[in-house]
Amino acid sequence: MRNIHRKDPWTLAVMIVTFILFVGSRSTKGFTHDLLLESGVFLISVKLMIMAYKNRISADEIQNQLHEIRMMIEKQAKSN
Repeated sequence: MRNIHRKDPWTLAVMIVTFILFVGSRSTKGFTHDLLLESGVFLISVKLMIMAYKNRISADEIQNQLHEIRMMIEKQAKSN
């Protein structure tokens, strides 16, 4: 997650807003009322964002590999 702000600034913004809302709900409701529920929702949100980030990285890598394969095929077709 070290370069998430360069790859996808919107995901980072959503993480920050989610954390602020989580802290806000903790300060208004207190730490005893539905803490496990709020924590679960927060962790699921973060997990989904991290998963989306990893999927984006994988898609970028696949796209680069496909581009390399296409270039190799075009190069081979030109030489024939």
